[in-house]
Amino acid sequence: MFKFFYFIFIYAGCSRKEITEHWEWLEQNLLQTLSIFENENDINTFVRGKIQGIIAEYNKINGIKEDDDTEKFKEAIVKFHKLFGMPEEEKLVNYYSCSYWKGKVPRQGWVYLSINHLCFYSFLMGREAKLVIRWVDITQLEKNATLLFPDMIKVSTRSSEHFFSVFLNISETFKLMEQLANIAMRQLLDNEGFEQDRSLPKLKRKSPKKVSALKRDLDARAKSERYRALFRLPKDEKLDGHTDCTLWTPFNKMHIPGQMFVSNNYICFASKEENLCSLIIPLREVTIVEKADSSSVLPSPLSISTKSKMTFFFANLKDRDFLVQRISDFLQQTTSKIYLEKNMSGSYISSDDEVFTRSNSVVSASPHKSLSSESEGERQFNLNGNGIPTATQALMTMYRRRSPEEFNPKLAKEFLKEQAWKIHFAEYGQGVCMYRTEKTRDLVLKGIPESMRGELWLLFSGAINEMATHPGYYEDLVERSMGKYNLATEEIERDLHRSLPEHPAFQNEMGIAALRRVLTAYAFRNPNIGYCQAMNIVTSVLLLYAKEEEAFWLLVALCERMLPDYYNTRVVGALVDQGVFEELARDYVPQLYDCMQDLGVISTISLSWFLTLFLSVMPFESAVVVVDCFFCEGIKVIFQLALAVLDANVDKLLNCKDDGEAMTVLGRYLDSVTNKDSTLPPIPHLHSLLSDDVEPYPEVDIFRLIRSSYEKFGSIRADLIEQMRFKQRLKVIQTLEDTTKRNVVRTIVTETSFTIDELEELYALFKAEHLTSCYWGGNSNAIDRHDPSLPYLEQYRIDFEQFKGMFALLFPWACGTHSDVLAARLFRLLDENGDLLINFREFVSGLSAACHGDLTEKLKLLYKMHVLPDPSPEQEEPDSAFEATQYFFEDITPECTHVVGLDSRNKQGVDDGFVTVSLKTDKGKKSSQENRNYLRMWSQENKSKAKNSKDLPKLNQGQFIELCKTMYNMFSEDPNEQDLYHATAAVTSLLLEIGEVGKLFSVQPTKETDSSSNNCSKTIQSELFQKKDGQQYPLEQHKPFQGSLVTNDEGAICTESTLGMQMEDIKLEDSSPRDNGACSSMLISDDDTKDDSSMSSYSVLSAGSHEEEKLHCEDIGEDTVLVRSNHTTSLHRSTSIDRDWAITFEQFLASLLTEPALVRYFDKPVSMMARITNAKNVRMMGKPITSASDYEISTMSG
Repeated sequence: MFKFFYFIFIYAGCSRKEITEHWEWLEQNLLQTLSIFENENDINTFVRGKIQGIIAEYNKINGIKEDDDTEKFKEAIVKFHKLFGMPEEEKLVNYYSCSYWKGKVPRQGWVYLSINHLCFYSFLMGREAKLVIRWVDITQLEKNATLLFPDMIKVSTRSSEHFFSVFLNISETFKLMEQLANIAMRQLLDNEGFEQDRSLPKLKRKSPKKVSALKRDLDARAKSERYRALFRLPKDEKLDGHTDCTLWTPFNKMHIPGQMFVSNNYICFASKEENLCSLIIPLREVTIVEKADSSSVLPSPLSISTKSKMTFFFANLKDRDFLVQRISDFLQQTTSKIYLEKNMSGSYISSDDEVFTRSNSVVSASPHKSLSSESEGERQFNLNGNGIPTATQALMTMYRRRSPEEFNPKLAKEFLKEQAWKIHFAEYGQGVCMYRTEKTRDLVLKGIPESMRGELWLLFSGAINEMATHPGYYEDLVERSMGKYNLATEEIERDLHRSLPEHPAFQNEMGIAALRRVLTAYAFRNPNIGYCQAMNIVTSVLLLYAKEEEAFWLLVALCERMLPDYYNTRVVGALVDQGVFEELARDYVPQLYDCMQDLGVISTISLSWFLTLFLSVMPFESAVVVVDCFFCEGIKVIFQLALAVLDANVDKLLNCKDDGEAMTVLGRYLDSVTNKDSTLPPIPHLHSLLSDDVEPYPEVDIFRLIRSSYEKFGSIRADLIEQMRFKQRLKVIQTLEDTTKRNVVRTIVTETSFTIDELEELYALFKAEHLTSCYWGGNSNAIDRHDPSLPYLEQYRIDFEQFKGMFALLFPWACGTHSDVLAARLFRLLDENGDLLINFREFVSGLSAACHGDLTEKLKLLYKMHVLPDPSPEQEEPDSAFEATQYFFEDITPECTHVVGLDSRNKQGVDDGFVTVSLKTDKGKKSSQENRNYLRMWSQENKSKAKNSKDLPKLNQGQFIELCKTMYNMFSEDPNEQDLYHATAAVTSLLLEIGEVGKLFSVQPTKETDSSSNNCSKTIQSELFQKKDGQQYPLEQHKPFQGSLVTNDEGAICTESTLGMQMEDIKLEDSSPRDNGACSSMLISDDDTKDDSSMSSYSVLSAGSHEEEKLHCEDIGEDTVLVRSNHTTSLHRSTSIDRDWAITFEQFLASLLTEPALVRYFDKPVSMMARITNAKNVRMMGKPITSASDYEISTMSG
């Protein structure tokens, strides 16, 4: 009876331990209860319900959100993480069966698509194959058709190409690949990680079992993006659902088939026949939603009424009741939000038959007054409660030079245009809820009247919606940005007087001030863009036809939705559309494409044309007509017009000899484009390239040019442009990344000893670490670590945790348990500004010194890492030499050298983020300002290679102990480990004596003090070098150790006195303090003692009377080692660090040069490329794999 039950509920366990625990709980809590049931079905039903209830309660108590993934997909997730060594933070989206082509051999397996990686795994006939590619490394993604395989996906990186085929659903796979690659490109641009949307509806029963919550999230995002682009809605609008229906159109008395789209704040409709009819109904405008009576002629009707007295009838709705319920829910949320945010009164009524009524609305989106209706005498500025001046009129209304009595054919034509639009409004509605049809587009192509331009720009761009839902936002932004200065405001000030200087509106302070406020407000709204050249030209035109606040929201719509990424620091969007334009030119004007490519003209013209919407290259009165069409139809108008300009000049361009001549031809043509209908006075155009001796170009009518562009190139669709944009975006962003890498390498190559190839690989690794923090998290915000305003060398920065990982992989001194402590010291040294982040320049400077520096540079780096003052005011020095060196008596374990990390969440971490070795402390505090002084000094030294090393601070006794620990651990994995230990012991002995002698030149000690000081040194000397794994290190061969090991009484302490002058050129044999009762060491060359086996004992004397505190000597084979007496528990804690003891860098260097083993170790060349290759493989596969390429598929025997 329980066999089936066991399989159902315990089978899903990920480990045997987990299965056993769950089964034992069931035995203890449920088995006795099951006896009351009569059949197996009742038992299964009971246990299922019980388990599900327990899980739901546990999740509720612990705040765990329910996992929407199916059991089958959970198994795939576990397999994915196990196969490719991915952390749990790496989320799998979906997996597909396919074949991967390695040469001419297909390998059948599974491709796993996660948020940040494309992975492939195959195991056939005992052979295993793996492939891991990061999405950020993909340069091209194509769906190709070949004779052998009609469907194949090609994935290209900088170093290789990969082919996948035999997909069950190649379209779905390729769309998902495109979407994930787009997310990766966004990471490269904005350094923003992917955040899953947890607000998605639950998985339906009819949904495919293999679809993950992430896959549904991405599908929903893609649909929402298309929805927002189609109806020009705000960026945060999310599509809730769509359904087929018909819309009754009163203007032609027809039921038009199409689709209704419902989101949080809008109800939209689009006809199945493109451009036939579309509709946007903001929920803030809705007053009534009701179900009408069904009939055979009009099944399932639904009527929606708005505050503008318009009623829309939908019919043929599937599941009408559910749809009305969703709309009512959104209406209630909209009303609650408005009341909460604005604290203004309103009312709504909800009835049982799903009728929703609102009599009032806080924000009105009713039709705006015509600009021409405002009196000329109205004040141009509105001083609000905060005293922030904003223009309440479009600037053009103040500079329209005409009188009421004036009449001419141009004014008559303008009047007829106005009448045509008024008739259109009467028939199709006015404002945001109007029916948008082909007739609307035709009116736009004929030109929008001057008086209605601002109103219709707001309507067609969708800016009217954002302005209506953000009342007071612009004024608040202006107030907060006033008086603030940064790089963006400086650039704005520089360009203010270059913005349409030929127009009278910008020849006085009023127009300039309005332009300044709009640009500055937007720079503060969107610091990622800030300000970009060309924004001033576009904004100045917006201010001519729209009020100041309206111009601001038009700029928002332009920069953030209609021209995405155009105005960031690298004008990525414009470069992407430049690539799209090149592709379109190849397809539509092939006879001209090769010539233009040879001349390099397309890349030159497209940036200026696209960034300013032709405003900088056409006469003003003609260019605004282009802007009219752009706000109505989007970017396709710009592509069509650009192709039309090339097509009109084919013959002349084919005869051009160079790019200058081609630019002249195009410049003359564009300068001749006129608007004969314009009622504006002629404005001189400053861009013309005409010379005095050249005849004027024949005039070109702007309306005729636009009509020609629609006739010849109107087949260009918005969805086609988006597909081409994706392809070009990969290419453009990767090209920019390569350019950035070359610039960084070119800048830094003269400062380091690395080759160009090594620097390029290091930069790629460094950037990858930064990007990893974006999607796998870290101890600090990734956005804070990337500042686009900084030079390229300083833009990417990593924190300590990331540096620690790179240190272990790349630095030659990283080995043993002391590696993290050493990494912390180096990180602290390189972090010159103390922000707990280091940039690429700082990283490379430290790595270069450690890997490619000469012996002196390497030792100086090692010395600097240990001479830094205490990093934290709370961190204190060891209270005794014994405590500081007790490390060497015990096994080298992580517990012995606990690292206080930089994680702000670690409560034991130091306040300023530095890393220290955790030891018991009681005194010796240092200020962080002192740290900054040292770091500043060393920073200057790096910049000036000729800096004298004598300026380095002295190394005190506590720092010397830490340096000895570092050297001891540094050699733990070296083949010459024994020789290096012997050499280090000799150098340490020598330096201890040098430090003792140096004290004589600072303060003449008393006899008692001198004895105590010697005792401290002897303690350190005899205890520093203990063998790992519990074995003590043999010291008998070092004659300098033939002195006494003295441990002080409880009352005895080492003298604390100030350090004196630096000791140089001291004859140690003449300055040994032989008269103080402690036997001094004689300095004998290590070469003389290395093979001396005559000394079989090592005398240990005690200054105290406690026999149990002595250290004894025992013979083990040929080695003699120091061991503790069985009675010994610890040395007296009163043995303090000698404050007067110190050595200089010159003394450290000279002492180390006496040991050939150490000289050979630090002079040993480092193979940097081998380390880089290993680091790349570890980062990609989770383990070192010897491979020539990051992306080479690894094949291993099964």
